[in-house]
Amino acid sequence: MLVGFHGRGSDTVTDLATCLVLDPRLVALIEPLRGLLKRLAALKREGSAVVNLLETGPDLLLRTDGVLDAPARSLLAAFAAEQRIPRVAWAQGNNPPETAAQLGPVSIALGGVAVSPQPGAFLQASPAGEAAIVAAVLAGLPAKLPPRASVADLFAGLGTLSFPLAARARVTAFEGMADSVAALAAGAGKAGARVQAVRRDLDRQPLVAKELQSYAAAVLDLPFNGAAAQVLLLAKSVVPRIVYVSCNPAALARDAQVLAQGGYRVLAATPVDQFLWSPHLESVVVFAR
Repeated sequence: MLVGFHGRGSDTVTDLATCLVLDPRLVALIEPLRGLLKRLAALKREGSAVVNLLETGPDLLLRTDGVLDAPARSLLAAFAAEQRIPRVAWAQGNNPPETAAQLGPVSIALGGVAVSPQPGAFLQASPAGEAAIVAAVLAGLPAKLPPRASVADLFAGLGTLSFPLAARARVTAFEGMADSVAALAAGAGKAGARVQAVRRDLDRQPLVAKELQSYAAAVLDLPFNGAAAQVLLLAKSVVPRIVYVSCNPAALARDAQVLAQGGYRVLAATPVDQFLWSPHLESVVVFAR
C-alpha cells in the first residue's frame, strides 16, 4: 500500500511518511489513511484522498475504483470518529461525491464569514498565502470608492476574495460550479454580507463590455490556464481597475499583453510564494486604464 504524491511528471506514487510542506495535522493522517485503505474493499488498485484543512478540522474526500458497501461505510464512520474528522465523502472514479459519514458541521472562515464547502473544494494552498493574496487584492482597489460602488469577482469559487472585498464595496460573485455558488450564497446570507452569488460559466459565457461597465473594479482569481475569452472582453471594457490573480506566469504574460493592447497599464505586481519548493508562483497584478 503506497500513500503519497505523484512523482514529478509521473503517475507513479511516491510513498510518504512525512512532508515538510503539509500542515502537521495533515501529516498525522498519512499513517492512519494507510491503515484504513488496506482494509477498504472499495479500493481495488488505486484511488485518491483529497484532504482540506478547515476550521472544523480535516475534511476528507476519498475516490476509489470499487463500490462502497455497508461494511465499508461503517469502517469510514469509525475512522472519522477515531481521527476526529467531521465529514468523510466518497466517490467512485470521477462521479460526484456523496457523504459517507458526517459527525458534525464543516466550515471555513473566508474574510470572517463561515462557509460550508463541498467535499474536495478548491482552496488556497495555505492560510498565509491566502492572507497575502487578499491583502494584495484589497491594496489594488481604488483608494476611494463611491458609496454605492460595485466590484465584480470573477471565478469567485467559495468567496475567498468576495467576502474581504465586501468590506469595501458591494460584490457580485460569478462562479460556474453550482455547489460553490450554493455554499457562497448560503455563507453570504447567514452573515448578511454584501455579496450576490451568480452561477455563470465564464469560459463559455464571459461577461461582455456592456455588463462590465457598471463596476468600479473587476477581480479575477483565475484557473491555471487563465481566461482568454474573458480577458479579451475586459480589454474592450471601460472598467477602471482590474486585479488579476494567477498561479501561472505564462498565462499571466499572455493575458497582460491583451490588456495592454486594450489600453491598460500595470500599477502594481505582487509575487506570492505559496507553493513552497516548487516552480509555481502566485501573482497579483493590478491594471488601470
